[in-house]
Amino acid sequence: MLATILNHRSIRKYKNTPISDTDLKEILEAGTRASTTGNMQIYSIIVTRDEDMKKKLAPTHFNQPMVTQAPVLLTFCADINRFNKWCNLREAEPGIDNFLWFTNAVIDAMLVAQNCCIAAESKGLGICYLGTTTYTADKMIEILNLPNGVIPITAVVMGYADQNPGLTDRLPLEAVVHYETYKDYSNADIDRLYADKEALESTKQLLTENQKKTLAQIFTDNRYKKADNLHFSNVFFKVLKDQGFFNQE
Repeated sequence: MLATILNHRSIRKYKNTPISDTDLKEILEAGTRASTTGNMQIYSIIVTRDEDMKKKLAPTHFNQPMVTQAPVLLTFCADINRFNKWCNLREAEPGIDNFLWFTNAVIDAMLVAQNCCIAAESKGLGICYLGTTTYTADKMIEILNLPNGVIPITAVVMGYADQNPGLTDRLPLEAVVHYETYKDYSNADIDRLYADKEALESTKQLLTENQKKTLAQIFTDNRYKKADNLHFSNVFFKVLKDQGFFNQE
């Protein structure tokens, strides 16, 4: 299992080989064994295998080819709807339409998603998370027929890889691990911890292609622009309220 985790690669090109029903069921069952808030499992997984449904969802993921190419698309949702209905049928009054419970449901959804991904990779499948999910959650809600109390958090494409990319670089452990208390970073620390990433040939290529001075500028000016962040934040917050997550006074 450690070898599977340490050799993770994001796969963006897939063969048309289907995933067997047996393998998919085992992957989903592995997902449900993830840790969950109070054993309430306040998440849902939407499995998309139908070609027409994948085509409908493709625009919500900015028409990335892997969405229709991969045999399986999984959409992981924060879901307080099911738990809410169970409580109402059992003479219990749920207090879950608030930010804390949204956070709990997001954590649950992400934990089950990662379990599914590790299980898939252990079976020789490739996966890729789709960061576009929260950008167009309002459109996914309509396509997937999600009721009040359910909202997409992340999505994953899954299938047999048609490429073999190298491992993506990661910051050293020292950059992300703190012992006992948080140790803030000096300017010298930042320079040292990002030195290897900034020295990569791939980074130099990106700087040339994007005509930027630093790698950080590629993230702030090209990939995750402030104006886009604010726009999608406002859209997503409205969807959250419309879906009944923030009804607290």
